[in-house]
Amino acid sequence: MTERGVLICDAHELMRAGLRGLVDGQPDLAVVGEAGDGETAVAQALTLRPDLVLMEARLPCLDGISATTRLRAELPDTRVLVLTACDRDEYAYAALRAGASGFLVKDAPAAEMLVAVRGVLRGETMLAPSVARRLVDRYVTGAVAPLADARLDTLTGREREVLGLVGRGLNNVEIAEKLFLGETTVKTHVGRILTKLRLRDRIQAVVVAYESGLVRPGG
Repeated sequence: MTERGVLICDAHELMRAGLRGLVDGQPDLAVVGEAGDGETAVAQALTLRPDLVLMEARLPCLDGISATTRLRAELPDTRVLVLTACDRDEYAYAALRAGASGFLVKDAPAAEMLVAVRGVLRGETMLAPSVARRLVDRYVTGAVAPLADARLDTLTGREREVLGLVGRGLNNVEIAEKLFLGETTVKTHVGRILTKLRLRDRIQAVVVAYESGLVRPGG
């Protein structure tokens, strides 16, 4: 079994020790490094190139959200799971916008933490249950009015259609089947969407799709 490398970034030594014990206790995971502040986290990641970074939201020197932004720009294949002591919505939304693949509270049970870690490594977006519920309330139920986003005007009709399906969680194969397109064509559309909207990955595209109102209840 191939081990996936994990970098732990937390300001508190006891928390790092707990996470290290959890990760190293798994046959498919291994801690490759640790950091206590954001600047060190970025430097360590650039050197170690881990598969996953467990990133505390509130770090000294450079906060976890800013560190995530830098990491995702430099290491697009490295995934980030942001951890926080509280599930405040602004942290969750900021983490997703920064390119994180998940957001979890630190006191989550070990089993939930491992599910999130493995989900992120599979390419999924993992959110703390409480945050996920509020995200649904905020965007899916229409509790918040959509924000005008002029960047969407740069998209063709087909690209807007593809973005809407990305926002609904469909992968390239599913989009291809739904629109009767080739998978390579869909991949090309997604790449152009990310470039035109100046986004790093599909996670940020999902956020834009909801915030702009492109994906709405019953859509």
